[in-house]
Amino acid sequence: MCRTSLSPLKTLRDVMKKIAVITGTRAEYGILKSVLKEIEAGKKLKLSLIVVGMHLANEFGYTIKEIKEDGFRIGAKIDMLHRKDTGISMAKSIGECVTKIAEVLKKIRPDILLVMGDRGEMLAGAVAATYAGIPVAHIHGGDVSGHVDEPVRHAITKLASIHFPATKKSAERIIKMGEEPWRVHVAGAPGLDLAYDKMLPGKRQLALKYGLDLSKPIILVAQHPVLAEAEDAPRQMRETLDAIVELRYQAIVIYPNADAGGRRMIKVIERYAGKYPLIKAFKSIAHEDYLGLMRVANAMVGNSSSGIIEAPSFGLPVVNIGPRESERERAENIIDVDYDKEQIKNAIKKAVFDKNFRNKVKRCRTPYTDGRGKAGKKIAYILSRIKIDRRLLEKRLTY
Repeated sequence: MCRTSLSPLKTLRDVMKKIAVITGTRAEYGILKSVLKEIEAGKKLKLSLIVVGMHLANEFGYTIKEIKEDGFRIGAKIDMLHRKDTGISMAKSIGECVTKIAEVLKKIRPDILLVMGDRGEMLAGAVAATYAGIPVAHIHGGDVSGHVDEPVRHAITKLASIHFPATKKSAERIIKMGEEPWRVHVAGAPGLDLAYDKMLPGKRQLALKYGLDLSKPIILVAQHPVLAEAEDAPRQMRETLDAIVELRYQAIVIYPNADAGGRRMIKVIERYAGKYPLIKAFKSIAHEDYLGLMRVANAMVGNSSSGIIEAPSFGLPVVNIGPRESERERAENIIDVDYDKEQIKNAIKKAVFDKNFRNKVKRCRTPYTDGRGKAGKKIAYILSRIKIDRRLLEKRLTY
């Protein structure tokens, strides 16, 4: 009788890999959606989705319902948000998340854990998986930005065995950190995959759904707290909203992340939305609608990475406020300002009315895609082909 030299586990891995994916926020879930779809569609991959954090909180829209509506099966849910609006609470949440994710990984036994970006939930997952002997794949490593996100992102990079940077420059940074080049696969930004989808909601549909007058300027606001400036977060939000109120523009304002200072910003947003009919506040907006609103809006204001990564593909000018995204690789659609009402007002007026600037923005190209919108497909393909062995798990520095 002929016997194979492969163990049953290795034979199974060669045929089918279980990919666990962590999602903690509505924004990052939208970015991951194309990757999740491609993993589910792959004949050699099986998806196990771990839903944590903001997805499970009513105050942030309980966006786990959106995941369920999209038809994804949820492998585990982890409630890890603290009620206190401080950096210490964030640290405690991450600590609890490490413990809970470790238990989940023990139960579902994935072959690879896929994480994205720079949030604490992703760091917790990478720590737990590393000690469990599970290789970590990391999307959007090597980026530079600002805020606490940057060191967290780089820490995940050092824990990861497989890297999916969005740009060539990000790939170069990962390699300079001592990562072996064969581990690094430039994939583009998966958040842009939907930008090439002709099925995004149209202008009239969005105008009706969000109560917008398409004949007047529309501002899309996505502003998050900065950990080092958490105590100043409410004032920073007021400066932005005061600028929009004085310009008398209609605005779609999306709640910030559940980081230190975020809940205090939400209180400010709710007061303005209650007082000024032109300001419409939303706990969460589906990713397809969010991209559609980028096509509708005259300008975007705040400090979201989506203004840097996704907005150029829609020819959308962005007023980028403060240091949170100040160092991120970008196109020519950005106007940088401080947390100052007058600076923000002048920048919005330039974004909306300066024809030369708007024409330049329409022609600009994002560095985060090859123009085909296939990041999700590329990531899933590489995950299906990657060999899980000692070479993958035992990392070596190149310096």
